[in-house]
Amino acid sequence: MKFYDFVDKEPKIGNLVIIEGTERTLAERALELLLDRALAPETRALNLERFHGPEIDETNRIAEAVNAMPFLADRRVVVVTDAQTLKTPMRRELWEVAERTPEGNTLVLCDLLSPRAKRPEPFGVMAGRNALRIDTSANAAVRERFIEELIDELGVKAETRVIDELSSSTAELAAARNDLEKLALTHKKISYADLEAESLAVEDPKAYKYASALVEGKVDTALEIAAELFEQDQRKAAVPLIAALATELSLLWELARPGGTLPPRAKWRERFLRPVAARVGERRARNAYERAVRAFEALVTGKIDDQRLLVEILTAELSGLSRPSMRPEPGSA
Repeated sequence: MKFYDFVDKEPKIGNLVIIEGTERTLAERALELLLDRALAPETRALNLERFHGPEIDETNRIAEAVNAMPFLADRRVVVVTDAQTLKTPMRRELWEVAERTPEGNTLVLCDLLSPRAKRPEPFGVMAGRNALRIDTSANAAVRERFIEELIDELGVKAETRVIDELSSSTAELAAARNDLEKLALTHKKISYADLEAESLAVEDPKAYKYASALVEGKVDTALEIAAELFEQDQRKAAVPLIAALATELSLLWELARPGGTLPPRAKWRERFLRPVAARVGERRARNAYERAVRAFEALVTGKIDDQRLLVEILTAELSGLSRPSMRPEPGSA
């Protein structure tokens, strides 16, 4: 079932759900919708348990959670995110748990692989018709609807050419969302020229020099670049700085994952980021990325008045990122 078929048709939620495909933004939204439909808000905390794929080193706790009785509700829901990062033996164990999920409870496997992938074999292919499968792959039509709905949610309008450009792009939907959210801060109607200008701003070499310097541990250099950008534009400097940082950290997180690879447009960064990713580890890289995203969201929603202070605090919080972690990654010896 395609993502928007799941949105529109609201199919029955059985004991096994597999969110597949490669568009993380749609996968996250699919999971949010599924939880809203499966669990009442007042009992969700009592009947929802989450496991993160890279942190799983055995499946006993997942099996126990799946078989537990719901509390003051019709079902329990157990979610495994980033299941695509699991190695083959652990995938086999998890699949044995999935096959034994009792009626009345629901196990959700977020396995962000293409349904046509060969290795590893996607859980969706293994399940066939025995699971509700939500495919988050995004073609032009899916991208167009996503962009149109986002523009409507932001309360702005956009030229048709803007929608066409973002719909036909091969960039992740998260990147399109970031661009539109930034433009919505200052525009009631977004023109193609605005989009071009924003794309240039996001690619501002100074902003990316700030991001790469911070990720590589050159904190003084990062602060100097940030100060220079704020001198040029006190009101808008935070946007490209934090956007660039979030992008850089998303690449770092990808390289820190088992078997992680960068998209073609970012391959040139691998030589610099691969050694840092090895020192940082997956958990710290993910936490840093999520911290940058939260900062950007605070910026976009207007929760932060002092944008320069936000950048300085974020820089300080991530200043030690590139130093080796004193704690072993889950599953390491």
